[in-house]
Amino acid sequence: MAPERETATRERATSGATAASRSRARLDQPRPPRRRILPEWDPESFGRLSERVARFLGTGRFIVWMTVVIILWVVWNVSAPSGLRFDEYPFIFLTLMLSLQASYAAPLILLAQNRQDDRDRVNLEQDRKQNERSIADTEYLTREIAALRIGLGEVATRDWIRSELQDVLRDLEERQNGHHPDRRVFPADRPPGRDVHDR
Repeated sequence: MAPERETATRERATSGATAASRSRARLDQPRPPRRRILPEWDPESFGRLSERVARFLGTGRFIVWMTVVIILWVVWNVSAPSGLRFDEYPFIFLTLMLSLQASYAAPLILLAQNRQDDRDRVNLEQDRKQNERSIADTEYLTREIAALRIGLGEVATRDWIRSELQDVLRDLEERQNGHHPDRRVFPADRPPGRDVHDR
């Protein structure tokens, strides 16, 4: 029993020593920034730069300037004295420069398109939410108009009141003239039945 206890206390002491020797991270202070091998850049500013470059590459001005540079390049390397020529007839250096320009232009254009796609996605989401709100408002207004129509169906309209007043006026005139067909002045006093002027 005693040797087992001694081994357990030794193991605890060893594990405690390693835990104490380790440096503890402080949770109340921010970590110091880690050194990076690669340079850091702001993705937003890089994206704006790529959009500017892609926008310039898609203009007629870029095509005109590139055509002028290529024509000058070819004319210089064909007609200049042989000691001043820097790219002989197959124009390998010109091909290399155009390949380099295309290899940088393609990713920049793709990056600009990705940013435009993200903006379009956000705009479409906002348009979708706006359409949902408009549809909800339209449905609400439709229900309100239907409720108003139902309520107005029970209200006396101007034509109905006019026809009732004309009936009362006709009854009064008949009464004054001495004709007493049924001696009831108000339409409510008449026997039930369909009135000619009711709508």
